[in-house]
Amino acid sequence: MRLHILHETRYDYAPAVDRARHIVHLKPRNTVSQTLLQHRLSVSPEVSSLTDRIDVYGNTRTSFALQTPHDGLCVVADSIVETAPPPAMQPGASMAWEAVRDRFRYRAGGVWDPAAEFVFPSEYAPRHDDFAEYARPVFSPGVPVLDAAEALMRRIHADFIYESDSTGVNTPAVEALAQRRGVCQDFAHIMVACCRALGVPARYVSGYLLTQPPPGQPRLVGSDASHAWVSVYAPALDGSAGGAWHDFDPTNDRQPGEDYVTIAYGRDFGDVSPMRGLLHGGGDHTLEVAVTVEPV
Repeated sequence: MRLHILHETRYDYAPAVDRARHIVHLKPRNTVSQTLLQHRLSVSPEVSSLTDRIDVYGNTRTSFALQTPHDGLCVVADSIVETAPPPAMQPGASMAWEAVRDRFRYRAGGVWDPAAEFVFPSEYAPRHDDFAEYARPVFSPGVPVLDAAEALMRRIHADFIYESDSTGVNTPAVEALAQRRGVCQDFAHIMVACCRALGVPARYVSGYLLTQPPPGQPRLVGSDASHAWVSVYAPALDGSAGGAWHDFDPTNDRQPGEDYVTIAYGRDFGDVSPMRGLLHGGGDHTLEVAVTVEPV
């Protein structure tokens, strides 16, 4: 499937901002099931340069600076991506979750696995007993780790209500867990924190999802939004080095397919936020974000 993604972010400032520096994660990754064909990032007011760097997780991080006063900012990311169905996940085809947990426990002479970084708590997915307690009913003894992750995804989807105004960007995941409502970012953080609480590596994934308009209705420009889901790590069954990450979307109770586009992954939202920056001057601001994902 070939998808066109248009992501527009617009800020209006009052009074004007004197100068600013921004970092964005808006360039889709190349993965085993996704190929970036075209990408263009435009900024208004015009900037002298856009600098791309690859961060520690392999994501493209673009930075730019505005050195003159401005009362608005518009950032538009225009991308075309070719997607394919990810490798099929076979039920039972992963080691028991306890074996995964034990593999990542520290021991002298142990083999280093880069996935170990995603066992530790992070700012938006902290360590808390409530996460372990919520996850334990589906992480039964001997259950394969990917089967347990799928069951956890389904439990979150069944127990939680998607409500766009119920949480904010900085709402703690444990608070969203307690109130059983939130948005995709909350559900992803909760699932990540639950897996890590039991010693299973899990990471936060940001990207987009192709949505379908109602029957007979045209696709609305700008009606989509950024999306977030979870990747869970399954080591090789034979215990050798290496393993594979498998995606789960607790918001939609499914495994992401060719209708998903991956932008970046990290420990949590803080590593991969679409846009953040430092402002000098200014005061109040308004923000508008419009995302359109459509087949080419």
